[in-house]
Amino acid sequence: MSLNPNTMNSLCLLRLSAIGDVCHAVAMVQAIQRQYPQLKITWVIGKLEYQLLKHLPGIEFVIFDKSQGWRSYFNLHKALKGRRFDVLLHMQVALRATLASLAISAKVRVGFDRARAKEGQWLVTNHRVEPLAEPHVLDGFMGFAKAIGVSDITPRWNIPVPQADTEFAQRQIADGEKVLVICAAASKAERNWLPERYAAVAQHAVNKGYRVILCGGPTALEKTLADDIANACSAKLDNLVGKTSLTQLLALLKRASLVLAPDTGPAHMAVTQGTPVIGLYAHSNPGRTGPYLSQQYVVSAYQEAIASQQSGDVKWGTRAKGEHLMALISVDAVIEKFDQVIQQTHS
Repeated sequence: MSLNPNTMNSLCLLRLSAIGDVCHAVAMVQAIQRQYPQLKITWVIGKLEYQLLKHLPGIEFVIFDKSQGWRSYFNLHKALKGRRFDVLLHMQVALRATLASLAISAKVRVGFDRARAKEGQWLVTNHRVEPLAEPHVLDGFMGFAKAIGVSDITPRWNIPVPQADTEFAQRQIADGEKVLVICAAASKAERNWLPERYAAVAQHAVNKGYRVILCGGPTALEKTLADDIANACSAKLDNLVGKTSLTQLLALLKRASLVLAPDTGPAHMAVTQGTPVIGLYAHSNPGRTGPYLSQQYVVSAYQEAIASQQSGDVKWGTRAKGEHLMALISVDAVIEKFDQVIQQTHS
């Protein structure tokens, strides 16, 4: 199917989840908006992710609520019934997304190149992005912008938050205050660093004159981890886990001096706000999923972990497996990185 960007009037973007990935997708969609300011853009997105991005300018959102099971597909079909887009950017490799795409009518349906178009995606697309050998997820997404003629793919972000959320963050973090925000929990417990090690880094930050705030979502796992960190640290930590909305958290991350996090959504939220991130990685390759603008601050045990499990060439994106891989990351390595960050960015 041939694609003529000059004839586009409407575009549908399919990227349902997760928080980090939709942060990457924002940079891509806003690159499209800069090149084609009159283009009408509809984004099919997950319910949680919508809460973070619902204030984006110039975008119509259609929520896909996976918690509704099969009804979610019927609701999507109903929401888009009678509409036909010039272009669909099918940006999620998952069977759920492949099925959801069947409810979206579009002349040109852009998917990943054949090597990356898994879960049946290649069956429901008629145009492919250029193949990339070892891309970061964000660079892979930018391939979709390139596929429709976007020339400037430099990542930039503008994610508005309500004034009330900005004021909330201002009350939490004063102007000029030195603050380390720790977003300690990933989506899976095995990707979390040890609480006593987080506590040791927090203590070091306090000794350096920083206030430490614990942030995260309302799940029991996140609350328990935060309590364990606070109990293991002799210094007082401010615990806001489960006490912020996504947009409040975004506003906090913007005002933070730096962020410490494993492979989790808030790390990428902080990147969108220009805040340095110390990323902790053992299961996934930070070259693919690390904080995009803070790769120099990553502390990674991934190469050590994957080398112990596989020999020879390792396929890009391969995850290391094990419940205790994060223990390979030492306190000293993270403290050394912390000192490097504050020397380079906050001296």
